[in-house]
Amino acid sequence: MSDPAYGLLRQVTPLASVLLENNPGPMTLEGTNTWVLRAPGVEECVIVDPGEEKDEEHLERVAAQGPVAQILITHHHLDHCGSARRLSELTGAPVRALDPTLVLGSEGLAPGEVVAAAGVELRVVATPGHSSDSTSFLLDGPADGPPPLLAGDMILGHGTTVIAHPDGSLAPYLESLDWYADLPEGTVVLTGHGPEHADAATIAKHYRTHRHERLDQVREALRTMPEDVTPRQVVEVVYADVDEKLWEAAERSVRAQLDYLRA
Repeated sequence: MSDPAYGLLRQVTPLASVLLENNPGPMTLEGTNTWVLRAPGVEECVIVDPGEEKDEEHLERVAAQGPVAQILITHHHLDHCGSARRLSELTGAPVRALDPTLVLGSEGLAPGEVVAAAGVELRVVATPGHSSDSTSFLLDGPADGPPPLLAGDMILGHGTTVIAHPDGSLAPYLESLDWYADLPEGTVVLTGHGPEHADAATIAKHYRTHRHERLDQVREALRTMPEDVTPRQVVEVVYADVDEKLWEAAERSVRAQLDYLRA
């Protein structure tokens, strides 16, 4: 895949711009979205998800966006947080996350906390499911409309999210989608991969419907399969319409679905 936005800072909302990392793949889609947040006229910025560890070209572009006040992480997967320590070294900015192993030079994030920097405020919301530490941020500041939502991998620009079993879990994921679905109309979703969405509630309801449809398909498959069926065998039936390159990821979701059904 190629995208003309690689290496270019693209303004998405009055408070949020994105740098698309050139690391496309089946799990990263066009690449990782690194978000650069600041109020109009403010020089410093907040960076959310600086990207992979060894991509020095992307890291240099991120560091060059201005004085970095804070580095925030949506979750511990390396395509999002791998370069956080190095970016902290380059800029002196602290790294903050729900996962305490990622925190550097400051305190960890706490659900409900409001992070204020670069003329904006980010409300921290624990939204587990894709991973146990998945974090969303509501971005508030001098702009009209409901605060945009930085979703990490809870919502993707296209396709649906993998439940990264065993760290990820379906029950909390569905609860997180319920929270998303109750957001005000017009809440823009700033995704971790792929393009943004215009309305969080609409896409969350679609995701929720899709998850329940998959669960029904797994239930139906299990009725005709032996008791010692493997998750891979379930994948081959339920995800037969999906590219086999994605079956490994699908197997992780199936394991999460089986745990959910057994519970």
